[in-house]
Amino acid sequence: MAISLATLLGVHSLHLSNAGLAETTWHEDINWVAVTELEDPQRFLSGGELVLTTGMRLRSAPEQRRFVRQVQRAGAVGIGFGTGLTHDAVPPALIAEANRWGLPIVQVPYETPFIAIGKLVAEAQAADHVAKLERLIAGHQVLARALLTGGGLAQLLKHLGGMLRTEIALTQFTAHLYNSSSELLSADTWSSYPIPTGRRDACTLWVRQPFEDSGIIGYAQNLISVELNNMVKQRQAQRALCGQVLEDVIHGALETSEAQRRLAGVGLNSTRKNVVLLAVSAAHHKALVSTSVPQPLENAVAAVVGKDLVVVINDDGGAAPALARRLSDHLAEAGIHATIGIGGGYTKPNGLRWSYFEARDAASHGLPVNEPERLSLTSLLLASEDVPLADMAHESLNPLRAFDAAHGAELVTTLESYLNNNGSVAAVAEALTLHRNTVRYRLAQITELTGYDPSVTADRVQLWLSLAVSRLGARHP
Repeated sequence: MAISLATLLGVHSLHLSNAGLAETTWHEDINWVAVTELEDPQRFLSGGELVLTTGMRLRSAPEQRRFVRQVQRAGAVGIGFGTGLTHDAVPPALIAEANRWGLPIVQVPYETPFIAIGKLVAEAQAADHVAKLERLIAGHQVLARALLTGGGLAQLLKHLGGMLRTEIALTQFTAHLYNSSSELLSADTWSSYPIPTGRRDACTLWVRQPFEDSGIIGYAQNLISVELNNMVKQRQAQRALCGQVLEDVIHGALETSEAQRRLAGVGLNSTRKNVVLLAVSAAHHKALVSTSVPQPLENAVAAVVGKDLVVVINDDGGAAPALARRLSDHLAEAGIHATIGIGGGYTKPNGLRWSYFEARDAASHGLPVNEPERLSLTSLLLASEDVPLADMAHESLNPLRAFDAAHGAELVTTLESYLNNNGSVAAVAEALTLHRNTVRYRLAQITELTGYDPSVTADRVQLWLSLAVSRLGARHP
């Protein structure tokens, strides 16, 4: 059965508690669990969700009240507020606003991961689907057993072929979802049966002649249709959930430890090297985000980010080009014209972000499959408004700019000259017409003000990046 807020609170292992007074939607079914740290998630909600947040961006009372109003207007059934990370308790302003609008608030303690709540709701919905499916196929136990005992679509079709004593195939456009024969499909020797799915996916069941139909094919058509739709919905739901996590990581909305935990929750090990494959299709983006992937990528983590399909694979980059070509061919066979961009192989959440931007930059080249190139700072800055490099540059250079403005110094100019002259004090002194001791004194001031020592390689890279980002930012406001 579908699950409600009242039912969730009764699950003792979750340790949830009611933080507000509203019970308007207390017994309504939860359609889905949406995890977000956005200040205004309204446009990403469709109604009936339980919205989970840690309030990472909800620092002030006005922000908290506004968040409640946006969630309530979107038609959510309630808010689950995670405590112990950003907030020790559910903020009073958020509770008061939720009470005012009749929106239930549930407190989620730190030890309860959001994924546990989402999984419980998903399992409840899956249970509903199974119950309906069992009633539908009560008279067709052989096919039903093949589907419900874990065999899936392939096992169902195998049993169907055995019952008809012939070969069976299932195609979507020109892609073979299943084929028990190596023979080419032909209208002369194969009978075709369209599978109604409510989508323009040209899915067809093929049965090799001769065979004797006792009426089972008609039922099999409906059963295959239900399972295909179920698979699509499961893919969409899973990819939407993974997409929420990836978007937060890509936008830099999470601390490293929290990002690693959230990524692990959707099956991504960020301690290993990961490569992003990004599929972009302006003409077929709706079909793209719900379509299947080729067999070598079935165990990879797939997500929807914006209108694009993101597939993350554990790889150092060596196998990525071949897998990208397989994905491109698979989509082409399904009638989806897409451009594939490949990112580099990196560890850690920030590495995943970098791989994503590399893949998006590569996809912009427009070939069917685009391998990564060295990602320029210009490309990275123009790729997303949420990339934090500009913040990094301001944080590093603002102390120098403030000192220069207050004292008429030229610390930023001295730093630029020092970096451009490969750390040569003599070259800086000559270029700026200064004594070498003056240059050394200014470099010491730079170290004191910024905390970065230009003579240390790692710090020099940080300062060089900050200057480069500032110049690019002035060019691309």
